[in-house]
Amino acid sequence: MGLVAVLLFLGSYADGNTDDNYMHFTGAKPSNIILGDSRGAQAIVPDVLNTKFKNREFNNFAFNIAESPYGKVYFEGLKKKINPHAQNGIFILTVSPWNISVETSNNVDIYPESISPLANMHFYYLNPNYEYLLKNYKRSWFNIYRDREEVIKSNTYLHKNGWMEVTVNIESDTIAKRQEKKIKEYKAMITNHKISQNRINYLEEMIKFLKDKGSVYLVRVPVSKQMLDLEYAYYPNFNNKMKDISKKNKINYFDFSDRYDQYIYTDGNHMYKESGKILTYQVADSILAHSDILKK
Repeated sequence: MGLVAVLLFLGSYADGNTDDNYMHFTGAKPSNIILGDSRGAQAIVPDVLNTKFKNREFNNFAFNIAESPYGKVYFEGLKKKINPHAQNGIFILTVSPWNISVETSNNVDIYPESISPLANMHFYYLNPNYEYLLKNYKRSWFNIYRDREEVIKSNTYLHKNGWMEVTVNIESDTIAKRQEKKIKEYKAMITNHKISQNRINYLEEMIKFLKDKGSVYLVRVPVSKQMLDLEYAYYPNFNNKMKDISKKNKINYFDFSDRYDQYIYTDGNHMYKESGKILTYQVADSILAHSDILKK
């Protein structure tokens, strides 16, 4: 009983500092959701959307390309996360060539999300969520207490609403070094990744599922010019594919990629948090401009 009491005490301090995922599995089930990978996790800020759309609370349920590419695991996680009674919701799905891609090895497709928390969690709303900590927190639980947010907020801090706030040095030479490293990583990915029709199919299934609960919007988050050129080399038809999906499902696709020079990036791949706030305002304005219902 003593050990259990200690774990219950330590686990009660789990928060946005605990790791990059814990807060996604706590709190009320949302009716307005952001989906996607780490670009969407960092660039789309729920608090900004809350100010633009009155009487709504947004939740960012985007993870990263290893844990939340579009597919069966992410779809099942969404079903557990969302408010089952959601109506007239707003759903923003951030898209890129990478979250509809799959890694291949010896002609076998690899799905890394199969070992993510999305694949093993049942409860998505408990706080504290001891199921998450028991299944997915691999460090000593004393670290939860030691690193709690009331002591100091982490440089990668996951807010209660799911926004991943990243605080890093944004001096130009530091950004350049990070971008060089990131571009090298993605050039390597091109050699063993391919666009996945299976992931595209699940993206469309998720769109259909969410359309029954509100309005769905696809958003391409901007990246640096160098990263954008790499993506066009990898999958030059990406925008046309998103437009086709949007037309087929009668939803809007907002492509901000051609505005790449209007924002600051931490590594060429992710937006700096202040630029993310600007982009989020622009996404909200685009939604309002294309929705007569939301204007009322």
